[in-house]
Amino acid sequence: MEKIRFIDLFCGIGGFRVAMDEACNENNILPKCVFSSDIDEYCQDSYQINFGHRPSGDITQIDPKSIPDHDILFGGFPCQPFSIIGQMKGFDDTRGTLFFHIANIIKEKRPKAFVLENVKQLVGHDKGKTLKTIMKTLRDLGYHTQYTVLNALDYGLPQKRERVVIVGHREPILFSYPAPQRPFKPLSDVLEKKVAKKHYASDYIVEKRKAVHNSAYKLSIWHENKSGNICSYPYSCALRAGASYNYLLVNGERRLTPREMFRLQGFPESYKIIENDSQARKQAGNAVPVNLVKAVILKLLPYIAKSCDMTQVLKDYEIS
Repeated sequence: MEKIRFIDLFCGIGGFRVAMDEACNENNILPKCVFSSDIDEYCQDSYQINFGHRPSGDITQIDPKSIPDHDILFGGFPCQPFSIIGQMKGFDDTRGTLFFHIANIIKEKRPKAFVLENVKQLVGHDKGKTLKTIMKTLRDLGYHTQYTVLNALDYGLPQKRERVVIVGHREPILFSYPAPQRPFKPLSDVLEKKVAKKHYASDYIVEKRKAVHNSAYKLSIWHENKSGNICSYPYSCALRAGASYNYLLVNGERRLTPREMFRLQGFPESYKIIENDSQARKQAGNAVPVNLVKAVILKLLPYIAKSCDMTQVLKDYEIS
């Protein structure tokens, strides 16, 4: 079996890692995560119990030279500087400059490829200047780089979650983004049959919602925007880390459970949810959609596997 080394930056609870593991398993490839990093201690806890090692902390305090050699770099760098929900300060926000730490690692370690993810608002931020700066930085490092906006709804997940996905590769290859793979999974496969009372909204909230909205769907998730307008769909609008409890309500009546939120993000049933409801909501809201990035990885893997230095990889695995 071929083996590919990767690093998982701003790893959160490991969405990229789950996607990589699943994609490699389907291609008879053994993945080896040689480095991961996230500053959130609760995410570190979840990552450790699910993957067997604890991510390093603040990436700004880590020397790129100390990071192990790797074939692929994954990074869902912080989106708050570019999100419509935030102040949209971009590189004027300290967190916005975290992208340049990724660039420094790429410059130092020269991976064969990278996959980066961010919110779709990055495309139009500062009239496109922010993304232009990011793309120029990556291309100046000698990588063939492209981006597109993909929607989790197009890759089997019943969640409208649009993300910019940037793919770069050192060698010229015929890479193209994956085509949509609908239909998405029905909500009936995601929602739990028995739900604790604590997840139900108050009678006041339910009555208020149902007084102004009637859903056309037997099973739906109701969404209230910042203006107070309510709509419903046979799928979820994007999960958010800091949204109100009542931002999304199943049939206008109850909140999503942690397991349901993790399912909407594509995490398998075997993934252990160890944090309280508040932290679980935050972790799910910040996670990358597993199915979406898995589809991208599946398109990239054949090229990377062919170019791997198997002598070094075998040495890493101590196989004679």
